[in-house]
Amino acid sequence: MGSYLALTDDDRSEMLKTLGLKSVDDLFLQIPDKVKLNNLNIKKGLSEIELYKKFSAMAAKNKVFPHIFRGAGAYKHYIPAAVKRITSNETFITAYTPYQAEISQGILQSIFEYQSMICELSGMDVSNASVYDYGSAAAEALNMCRDRDKSKVFVSACVHPQVIETIQTYCTGYGIKLQIVPQGEDGRTCEKSLKKLLDEAGNRAAGFCIQSPNFYGLIEDIPLFADITHNAGALLVTGVNPISLGLLESPGALGADIAVGDGQPLGMNLAWGGPYLGFMACKKELTRKLPGRIIGETTDSKGRRAFVLTLQAREQHIRREKASSNICSNQAHCALTAAVYMAVMGEDGFAEVARQCHSKAVYAAEKISKIPGFELAYNGDFFNEFVTDCPDAEKTLKQLEKHGILGAYPLSNNRLLWCVTEANSKEDIDMLVEILSGNMGDKT
Repeated sequence: MGSYLALTDDDRSEMLKTLGLKSVDDLFLQIPDKVKLNNLNIKKGLSEIELYKKFSAMAAKNKVFPHIFRGAGAYKHYIPAAVKRITSNETFITAYTPYQAEISQGILQSIFEYQSMICELSGMDVSNASVYDYGSAAAEALNMCRDRDKSKVFVSACVHPQVIETIQTYCTGYGIKLQIVPQGEDGRTCEKSLKKLLDEAGNRAAGFCIQSPNFYGLIEDIPLFADITHNAGALLVTGVNPISLGLLESPGALGADIAVGDGQPLGMNLAWGGPYLGFMACKKELTRKLPGRIIGETTDSKGRRAFVLTLQAREQHIRREKASSNICSNQAHCALTAAVYMAVMGEDGFAEVARQCHSKAVYAAEKISKIPGFELAYNGDFFNEFVTDCPDAEKTLKQLEKHGILGAYPLSNNRLLWCVTEANSKEDIDMLVEILSGNMGDKT
């Protein structure tokens, strides 16, 4: 991405002289006067001091909560200082898409390391260099499932709603038939409904996308759904919170063909919603269908370790209208951040984060469900998110805000989706419970 550098009068004069023009207006002589705007009514520019004060006043309107119990796709985690220190190095942060890829060995190596870690985490054989977010990853994955007459895909209603919306948009553009598999009364994907829909689709069934832990925090029976999907001749796409894989079996080990998800929990701040990272990994049989970049390892003419941009002929900017995907870039710096975070945490540290997320969420769920008016909506196993019924969601959340707490994500006026991570201490949870119990009044 280039920088903005203001032109001087001398610069303008030199350019006009080179072009053989007398003024800037001469550049627009071909445009009829009747369509030109003579007065844009743009206010005079601000000085640096004035601009700083204006932006500071705008920033002051933001409310930063010291305590967060909301997830629903974006999670507050502790990020070791080393992650920011390493990734803010100018060598990394100024790098852009490597158009002459093999010259950029450092960038290729960082992506290769990221891919290797994603493969190990997801239990898959191949990972791409990343895509934009979880939604685009899931939609691209279902597009990978298409094959000849197989043009019908399915997605669980328990997948994140925004991801479902992205999938629907993709399917409309690609002409893919999409059906939603309903949620069961237990908060999980309805097994019987999936079987029925797959039977009706017959040999047109291409793929099924499920999420575990699902949007409601519940852990789905992936081996069961893998069997159902494969018996119908379709592929299984599993969306997953990467942190949960420090505790739970990987999608690959459970029978998934493609694993996708959002890499935001891997060292990225909430940052008002982005930029984040979509990760994709698959079994080796699907390698040539995997969109975007794949970095491979080889040796150069002198036998030294080297990295190359592999299989780029699949990309949109090479194959154009014949490409199976429009993805032709990746979130390189976010992928680097994820790789650095996983390297800094190490296998034991990563597992400890997952254990703390789960144990603290269980503790919070037990405490909250004992409060009159609050009870768990579903009884199944969960990772670090859970749903409770409550008397009045809006009133509850406003009360928590008075104490500096961003409460659960409201699913309805009497149902809340709570999230707990390692960043929440036992004292934070106990304070939350005290407020919900009405024992702290309206103190701020």
